[in-house]
Amino acid sequence: MSNPFTNIESLREAIAGKNETDALAALAGLFPGRVVFSSSLGYEDQVITDFIFRNNLDINVFTLDTGRLFEESQKTLQRTNKRYDTHIKTFYPDRDQVEKLVSEKGPYSFYDSVESRKECCFIRKVVPLNRALKDAAIWVTGIRAEQSGNRQAMEKLEWDEGHQLYKFHPLLDWSFDAVKDYVKTNHVPYNPLHDKGFVSIGCAPCTRAIVEGEDFRAGRWWWEDESKKECGLHAR
Repeated sequence: MSNPFTNIESLREAIAGKNETDALAALAGLFPGRVVFSSSLGYEDQVITDFIFRNNLDINVFTLDTGRLFEESQKTLQRTNKRYDTHIKTFYPDRDQVEKLVSEKGPYSFYDSVESRKECCFIRKVVPLNRALKDAAIWVTGIRAEQSGNRQAMEKLEWDEGHQLYKFHPLLDWSFDAVKDYVKTNHVPYNPLHDKGFVSIGCAPCTRAIVEGEDFRAGRWWWEDESKKECGLHAR
């Protein structure tokens, strides 16, 4: 893939008109063993997890454990593994990096500044993600356009220059209600925090419930300006 755009149009043509599951199956067939899905165990990702395991797709599913997750998120992973009789691979941060960060700056340095918060996200999320994406050709995500302003311009299939692979967002044009309806209709395991006002769920110290009328991402890094609310996983 020395020229990333040589065949992106042909890939888009290969999935054009297909539903989400068939599109995932087509991409998995084109890149055997090299399609991966990163799950945060939230509503959207649980829908895609169901697509993959219900249809036995050749897609490797993994999750990132930052060391600061809610207990409810951990239990969601356990229930998901049991439901689909699988073992979702878990990637952890580098121990030495975490020890250095906490020893030098304390366990809550991310509240000090945007730079400190991004440093924590980098160590706990971005570094293990890079390990998880090694040798992958396509990275499947649960991104939806309505989640934030900078995601509305995304294409369903796009080239990620930073990671040198393609990204596929099968739920990009789904509404939040459509996601919830799918979970309910298909009895998909989901994080019980969703029932308590938590819409987007990340690390426990950095996530709160939202109230009616608040933006979808208001509960993530609520102490920061809205325009800065990305952790670096999907930097553009």
